[in-house]
Order: sequence, then C-alpha cells, then structure tokens
Amino acid sequence: MASIPLLVGLRYTRAKRRNHFISFISLTSMIGMTLGVAVLILVLSVMNGFDRELRQRILGMVPHSAIKNQQEFSNWEEVAAEVKQHPRVEGVAPFVNSQGMLMQRGEHRGALVSGILPEWEGQVSIVGEHLQQSELTDLQPGEFNIILGDILARFLRVQQGDQVTLLIPEASITPAGVFPRMKRFNVIGTFKVGAELDSNLAYVHLEDMQRLMRSGNNIEGLRLQLDDLFQAQRVTRELVNQLGYPYRGQDWTQTQGNLFQAIQMEKRMISLLLMIIVAVAAFNIVSTLVMVVTDKQGDIAILRTLGASPGTIMGIFMVQGLTIGVIGTLVGVGLGILLALNVSDLVLWIEAALGIQFLDANVYFISYLPSELRWEDVRFITLAALGLSLVSTLYPAWRASRIQPAEALRYD
Repeated sequence: MASIPLLVGLRYTRAKRRNHFISFISLTSMIGMTLGVAVLILVLSVMNGFDRELRQRILGMVPHSAIKNQQEFSNWEEVAAEVKQHPRVEGVAPFVNSQGMLMQRGEHRGALVSGILPEWEGQVSIVGEHLQQSELTDLQPGEFNIILGDILARFLRVQQGDQVTLLIPEASITPAGVFPRMKRFNVIGTFKVGAELDSNLAYVHLEDMQRLMRSGNNIEGLRLQLDDLFQAQRVTRELVNQLGYPYRGQDWTQTQGNLFQAIQMEKRMISLLLMIIVAVAAFNIVSTLVMVVTDKQGDIAILRTLGASPGTIMGIFMVQGLTIGVIGTLVGVGLGILLALNVSDLVLWIEAALGIQFLDANVYFISYLPSELRWEDVRFITLAALGLSLVSTLYPAWRASRIQPAEALRYD
C-alpha cells in the first residue's frame, strides 16, 4: 500500500492525456522550471566571476591591512619582523603615501603617489605582475623614477622616457618666500590592472619619497598581506593590541568595503528577482495539477471505492507534481552548470561571429565575461526549486483527497 502513491503518480505522469492542453501546461511548467534554474545558476556564476576579478585586481593592489604609527616610525624593520610572526600574515612592506598633482605639457592630474621598496612590495601587491616596459627594480634610490597607472599616463600624454612634475601639498620656505614642494620624475613605465587605480596611482622609490617629504628614515606605515582577506579586521585588531600605543591599524573594509558591500547587495537582489521566476515556474504546477484532478475525478472515485485513503490520493498527485518539478530542476541544474563553465568561451565565439565586443577594455576593467561556479550556489538553488515544487503540489493534492466518490460518479 505504501508504494501505491508512487506507482500511480508516475503512471499518471507518463500516461497520454485526453486533454492535450493539460499536457501542454505540464510541458511548459517543466521548461519554465528548467530555464529559471539554469539562468539563476548562470547569472550567479557570472556575478561571482566579477566579484573574483574585483577582489583579485583591486585588493591585489590595495593592502589587506596597514599598521601605522601616530608618532615617528623609523624602527619599521623591527615592527615588520614582529608582525610577520602572526600566522595570518603572509607579507609585509613599508610605504610612504602622499596626495599630489602630476603635471606635464599643460596637463595636470591628481594622484596618490606611493613610495615603496621594490624588493619588499612584491609581498603585498600584484603591481609587479602588471607592469609594462619596466620592472619594479628599476625604481632606484636617488634617480627619481616613477611608474604611472596606464590611464593616468594617457591622461597626462606621457610615455616611457618622458618626465612629469610632481607637486605635493607641502610648503618649502626659501629666502624668496614660501613655495610648494615640486620635483621632476622620469617616467620609466606604466602598470595596468584594469581598475580605477590605473587612473590615480603612481609608484616611486621609498627613499625618493622620504627625501621629497623630508621625513628622514620615517615611513608612514606597513602594508600587510593576509592569507584570508575576510579576517582583516580581526587580525588588524590583534596586531594593534599586541604592538600597543602609539600604533593603530586600518584594513581594506574601511577603504574599499562599500564597493564589495554594494556587489553583495546587488547579488542578493538579483538572486531574489531570479528566484521569483523559478517560483512562477514552480507554481505553474498548481494549475497543471488542478486540471489533472478535474480530469481524473472518476479515477479518484474508483480508487476511493477500492479502499484508498485520502492520504493515498494526496500522495499520488504530490508524486505527479514533484516529478515535473524534479525533472525540470535537474535538467536546469545540468544546463546551468554547462553554461556557467563555458559562458566565457561562448561569448568570445559570439563576438567573433558577429564582429562586436560586449566588454571593451577601454571602458570596463576587463575585456571578457568572467564566471566562477560555486557549488554552494548550485546546492541552494536546487533545494529552493525542489522546495517550491513541493509546496506547489500541496493544494491540488489536498483538493483531490477531498473528492467524494458518490459525487464524482453520479454523472459517469
């Protein structure tokens, strides 16, 4: 008796229907579920890909955490050695930053100029992997060389071998009066990471920056690279507590956190909107089963006369509705995974076939459509779709279980 709902429900699903409209509605419900699940997996994978690219490119350039000193910071090598003892810290590098104005041939542009030690910077930044025409080691002390972001260099109309003038908001007092502090730098190359940093960031040697800022051997702080960027707040707090006053910390959530919160919010809202599409497809099963129940009233009455309980009748139609939902969900999951794994190549093929480019590298920070399939998203979507399918079967199945045999057979 326990297998009767399963056997009869599957038989009803496979059987040809006298009313072809019911078969059509069943098919459209299944196709709608398939497309909804597939599109949801694909869109979330693409958003995960953009999130990954932003994290790697922007947070590859921006320090996960920074330790600064509210007083003079000349013993930075001792502090760096102590900080590296923390199990979460993978790299440390000193820096001196200053907002300045870069000028050349009548063009001027504000930028953040960062003084670095080339041999240390590779521990905390990916800039060395995105350099054009030069290497970080070309930044030699006393030569006043500078590496510009690609967009910044184009805006200033300079290239390798040209010179730019850096003006910083520090005054120099001379017998002739007070003048802003200025210095000419040699452009030895550019970097391109495909982010906003390309338009407002430049690198010089740490000693050149210290000389320009007249800060002696003092630095502004230490950049830290962590093994898990999402632990930045906790690790920064632990290090500051360990070092004590006058040290203070700053992590990436304070400088770039709003950007990534916006991405996560957008992802949640799009997920909700696409889940509504899946819900609409799932609740199409309601109309399908209601029509099936009306069409099968005579069969239901006969089963009840033979001793089937209301629970058995309810189970039959729940099995039928769930079969539609399960097949649609599984096909959608397979199609979504296939598209998510190959969408980058598919878009490239479409671009080549049509002779167009969807993502222009001069406008967007990447020139291809990224995708990252996360199995936790697939698991959530699958369970949500199956859950909606189950809920959509409850009312029609309950309605079928309430049919009285005498009333159903009166006119048969």
